[in-house]
Amino acid sequence: MSLWTSHNITEHKPSTGIEIVLLSRIEGMEDELPSRKAEEGGSSKRSQRQQERQGKLPRRHKEVKRSLQRPDCPEHLSGGSVHWLPEQPESEASVSVEDTAESCPKRWDRCRRGHFLHGPYPDTHFGPKACVLPNPTSVMHIQDPASQRLTWSKPPLNVLVIRKIRDETLLEPFKELCRFLVEEKHLMVYVEKKVVDDGSLMTDDSFSAIRNQLCTFREGYDDISDCIDLIICLGGDGTLLYASSLFQGSVPPVMAFHLGSLGFLAPFKFESFKTEVDKVFEGNAAIILRSRLKVKVVKGMFQRNEQLFSTQENGIAPHNHINNEAGKITLQLQVLNEVVVDRGPSSYLSDVDLYLDGRLITSVQGDGVIVSTPTGSTAYAGAAGASMIHPNVPAIMVTPICPHSLSFRPIVVPAGVELMITLSPDARNTAWVSFDGRKRQEIQHGDSIKITTSCFPVPSICCHDLVYDWFDSLAQCLHWNIRKKQTRLTDASDSSETDN
Repeated sequence: MSLWTSHNITEHKPSTGIEIVLLSRIEGMEDELPSRKAEEGGSSKRSQRQQERQGKLPRRHKEVKRSLQRPDCPEHLSGGSVHWLPEQPESEASVSVEDTAESCPKRWDRCRRGHFLHGPYPDTHFGPKACVLPNPTSVMHIQDPASQRLTWSKPPLNVLVIRKIRDETLLEPFKELCRFLVEEKHLMVYVEKKVVDDGSLMTDDSFSAIRNQLCTFREGYDDISDCIDLIICLGGDGTLLYASSLFQGSVPPVMAFHLGSLGFLAPFKFESFKTEVDKVFEGNAAIILRSRLKVKVVKGMFQRNEQLFSTQENGIAPHNHINNEAGKITLQLQVLNEVVVDRGPSSYLSDVDLYLDGRLITSVQGDGVIVSTPTGSTAYAGAAGASMIHPNVPAIMVTPICPHSLSFRPIVVPAGVELMITLSPDARNTAWVSFDGRKRQEIQHGDSIKITTSCFPVPSICCHDLVYDWFDSLAQCLHWNIRKKQTRLTDASDSSETDN
């Protein structure tokens, strides 16, 4: 089995905390600071410290050290691990402490603008005496999106081809791709059984030799999660959502060709598929890590004590009771787009309670609520009025569906929180939940839906880069901000001075 990795991407494992990984282009500063300290004698250090305490000497060394901890400098992190960007020129590494204090903000700002999309990690020291309590067990990996490049530890051997079903126009592209992968690339191709059993493929004698070499599987019966190195999708966005559902753990890289109706998540054109596939096999392709939601449906877990319930002035009602022992997890999924809770076939308003990290935030009264990833912000959530968020932004979106309130606006919460949705005790009817439009089921009193960010994203291969592809999809697929251009004024005078 071939494994794939990405440059500077730390392996994601379930963890209880957060580690900040900083990528810096100014290397060697920390090595020079201890060397300067080693040159000074121990007695002179003690005398200087005593005089500094008495206000006799200016605190130069401490000012230099503190300047290295400014939020706009790369060496401000204290109490955490700093990961340096490899292969840095020696000229940038040789920076003196004095030069660092003066030029660090400019150098770091120029570097961040040119290479980084994430903002700088905020300084954890506030004034001379206050700071954030260090927690070495808290780990969060922040990857610079500009450095997300795909590489192969071994050549890929097994490729999963997903084709949009019930579309006869995709038969020829599917046969061309399979013939190319089997005959020219000598790869093992996996295809869903119902795709191979298509009547048009069964009666095609010219494709019989290739069809006999394809490996088939059935969804829900065969586990292929440990034997696939690359996924190639032919169709629209639904093919990528289906590929995500097949892998509930680690997901292989996904290469999506735009052959569907919308194709917002499919940046590749099939006309040059051989060239594009060869580039991916060579490695160093740009990828975008599309975060997913880890969802649990728990039956009979939530119990609410009305005697303890009280609404505070800030709208948060923390007095609730959760019976963890009585709950039973009936479904656990990885969701790429969104979790939708709606009123189902009932004509009544849906009435569900929304919790964040165990605290009641609000009650949603309307047609329902959407909890989506940044990838899903351009899907159902976008149609419901949510903002469009770039897939590399670590966040979870909460969007109401036709709320019976003029002040209920969509919100964005940090990716690390846990959301929980339950049926309100005063609800007149049950609710229904679906996951990326699939596995729809009813939610009754006492049931709960727990949602948090998964540590298994979908690595989607970019055609150009992760910024250009997203804005190109906004313009081409959703016609974002497209209008007729305003014409220029022929007169150079002030437009306000018009003749009547």
